[in-house]
Amino acid sequence: MSVSLDQYQTLAVAVAVLFFGQWLCNRVKFLKTFCIPAPVAGGFVFAILTTILHVTNLMDIDFDDSLREVAMVFFFTSVGFQANLKVLKQGGKDLAVFLVLVIFLIVLQNVIAVGAASAMGLSPLIGLTTGSIPMVGGHGTAGAFGPVLEDFGVSGATTMCTAAATFGLIAGSSMGGPLGNALIQKNHLSPKTEEGEQVKKEEKLSLSDYAPAVYQIILAAGIGTVLSWLLSRTGMTFPVYIGAMIAAAVFRNISEYTHSFTIHMDEINDFGSLCLSLFLGIAMITLKFWQLADLAGPLVLLLGCQTVFMFVYTRFVVFRLMGGDYDAAVIAAGVCGFGMGATPNAMANMSAITNRYGNSIKAYLLIPIVGSLFADFINSLVITVFINLF
Repeated sequence: MSVSLDQYQTLAVAVAVLFFGQWLCNRVKFLKTFCIPAPVAGGFVFAILTTILHVTNLMDIDFDDSLREVAMVFFFTSVGFQANLKVLKQGGKDLAVFLVLVIFLIVLQNVIAVGAASAMGLSPLIGLTTGSIPMVGGHGTAGAFGPVLEDFGVSGATTMCTAAATFGLIAGSSMGGPLGNALIQKNHLSPKTEEGEQVKKEEKLSLSDYAPAVYQIILAAGIGTVLSWLLSRTGMTFPVYIGAMIAAAVFRNISEYTHSFTIHMDEINDFGSLCLSLFLGIAMITLKFWQLADLAGPLVLLLGCQTVFMFVYTRFVVFRLMGGDYDAAVIAAGVCGFGMGATPNAMANMSAITNRYGNSIKAYLLIPIVGSLFADFINSLVITVFINLF
């Protein structure tokens, strides 16, 4: 039996799964202790249920996930509003160091993928289906570059890239929280005092400011579609939300430097968090675990290599070079998220940690800016170079 849910029903199921995930995290000590994000906890259980229904031929559920992209674009638009040039100038060194770390991450993912594939007697192009295309790139880049690899003779490359991206989404979301938590516990880390003493948002938010905040996000997202179209004319592959982030960043800095209008940042952040939860909820319920069963043994080994590399790189390289402090631990958790899945998963990993231990201004500044803007751009360039090499 096949059941098709429209976009409203899909959204309702996603919200129910979010509530269920939060309920699990509040009652299962393991999930709370190791900072597993609520959407991942609830979505994982739901994905197992749909897999059982599929494998036993009892039911296939088709979701209309068109609202997932809308929620994602609105979330990244809210992130774009955080790109305050005045703040970026203050964190220039950290931004530069983190950008270099991300570049090395992307290059090494492809080096490992190609090297491991060659060691197994496979084509390097098959190896690339488990490299930065599905890892840093996620499902979007997998869908963009899979057909390119197929044009070069890699049969089923799109399916392999998509399945690898699904694996990365699960692995990155499951690894980030526990890794960050372990670093904090082992090194007795805590947030900086000035961050912990910030006034709670509830005390200064005005309900009347939510409407203009949402309007600002919608306006930036609309203008962003034009910017995204212009960027696509360059021939490079960019995420759909890149234009919205740029438009939002322009709005924020015009406001900062001219004071001609007010950007309602607290309300924008709240609405962005809501959209992030909805995006993750829809993304998790539409996971198809049975796609992973289509992975041949060598591809499982290739993905295992990527998982081990991600743990080692974030634990011993990213954490130490970013300062070895609380901010670095949160950043390491975030890198697991976007380094093996998508930036929203990075934000979910960091939220799970900061909700327990306290805020990290540096992490919430660097991860969205580098993970969303620079990483996708650099990844497209690196992937193109590797494809042309092999």
